[in-house]
Amino acid sequence: MQEVQALEFRKITDDITVSPQITADHLQEIADAGYRAVICNRPDGEGADQPTFDEIAAAAKAKGLEVRYQPVTSGKVRDEDAEAFGKLLRELPGPVFAYCRTGTRSATLWSLSQANALAPATILAATKGAGYDMAGVVRRIVNGGKTPTDEGDAKFDVVIVGGGAAGIAVASSLKARKPGLGIAILDPADVHYYQPGWTMVGGGVFEAATTARTMGSLIPQGVHWIKSAVAAFEPQNNAVVLDGCRVVKYDRLIVCPGLKLDWHGVEGLVDTLGKNGVTSNYRYDLAPYTWELVSKMREGRALFTQPPMPIKCAGAPQKAMYLSGDHWFRTGRLKDIDIQFMNAGGLLFGVKDYVPALMDYVRKYDASLNFFHNLIAVDGPGKTATFKVSKPDEEPTEVTVDFDMMHVCPPQVAPDFIRVSPLADAAGWVDVDQATLRHKTYDNIWSLGDVMNAPNAKTAAAARMQAPVVAENVVADTRGLSPHAVYNGYGSCPLTVEKGKIVLAEFGYGGALLPSFPKWVIDGTKPTRAAWLLKEQILPPVYWKAMLRGKEWMAKPESVSAG
Repeated sequence: MQEVQALEFRKITDDITVSPQITADHLQEIADAGYRAVICNRPDGEGADQPTFDEIAAAAKAKGLEVRYQPVTSGKVRDEDAEAFGKLLRELPGPVFAYCRTGTRSATLWSLSQANALAPATILAATKGAGYDMAGVVRRIVNGGKTPTDEGDAKFDVVIVGGGAAGIAVASSLKARKPGLGIAILDPADVHYYQPGWTMVGGGVFEAATTARTMGSLIPQGVHWIKSAVAAFEPQNNAVVLDGCRVVKYDRLIVCPGLKLDWHGVEGLVDTLGKNGVTSNYRYDLAPYTWELVSKMREGRALFTQPPMPIKCAGAPQKAMYLSGDHWFRTGRLKDIDIQFMNAGGLLFGVKDYVPALMDYVRKYDASLNFFHNLIAVDGPGKTATFKVSKPDEEPTEVTVDFDMMHVCPPQVAPDFIRVSPLADAAGWVDVDQATLRHKTYDNIWSLGDVMNAPNAKTAAAARMQAPVVAENVVADTRGLSPHAVYNGYGSCPLTVEKGKIVLAEFGYGGALLPSFPKWVIDGTKPTRAAWLLKEQILPPVYWKAMLRGKEWMAKPESVSAG
């Protein structure tokens, strides 16, 4: 007797699971798993070992399952087929189990049926999670069913994806080096933010409005701004597919769209942000609420959370704690406030040289450090937060903690359209050489900023150093030369430990200290007034007037030795 193949449940969404060919013996397992309907997308007679639809249908009905036959020829999924599939999904009781020879046709039908309801990146991510690569299908969707990417709507020498700190800085650096380059920045945003300033907004030092500028005022002169989001990459065709089915072609591509704040990664968080005492300096509109909560709080418990790495500005979650603690210390309220720092990691700060100075402030504010505590759920009205506690060599547990105020740092991931693209590594980040910042697979693609996978701190200061490196190497490439500028992993994290003092952490790959100033000017391992003045008065103008304009003060790239 022939052995029954194991059934594969390849779940795309809660409503639809697809599978390779099934047999009548599988229907009981499908029914037991909670499915209520089955769709067959494989025509009878495709293979010698294939049961007929009638056999499947009889077994399905015997198990109380609805069943439909929608045969589609392999490689010939038409728009009408997708429409009919979508209609079946709406009419049949769910969840639905669909199958064909490998599951690919069913996944393709679902993808096309959702073209008007879901973003291309969402379709790609859902099907990729089920084990299917729908990049070709999405290309068809975003091109409105027309020609794919062998021809474009526009063509540039250099296309830059992302108009944040990294994108505008690298555009300016390129223009400074080779003014004649045809450059385009792709970004749908109207406003550009100086995100390092939001910690100061949450501490009552800056006004939120001072951290924002219109995007149009910052795009360098002579650089084209295409105000559109990216749907997909086609690196083999040197093309980027935009929302609205447009295709932009490039000779060289620079990818720096930043990362995605995954607010939905914590159950209940989105419902309570900005109210019930739940805030975050990671959002422009919420940083003022942080200061409102801190300034009004008289007693109770304040939680400050930090998710698993990587995150942008790894020091920001504790900066919020220090500035809040400082305010309560100065106003005499600290004795009545219980500060709890809930860190998913096992260290206060990743570079050990800065920890002693930070611990002095942890003690000053009588803050409790709770390591290996990862926020997984929030009940805003009930004022409770639930953490998964995963200590080394121990079984994970969950704890629920009451709070009066909570500052949340959300989980962070690469943007969806990056994670499902050919540019990404297994973790979803753009895969680059950590020295030259050139893509490991595609020679004419570079990346910088928060989205790439070099093991450096994700900070604006890092992007400031990376921009000249990428610009230098792109220009060298246009001249037929090898990349010669190298990035040493520099990142800077000005840790605001109290109003008026900062521990200026500056370091590179492997935690090597890389101070910008002699110790007699600023000793970064100690809290100093000079570092505060740098953060408050000097760095914002350096950002707006130097970094974003291609003036590389203290950011000249190192070169690979010719010898």
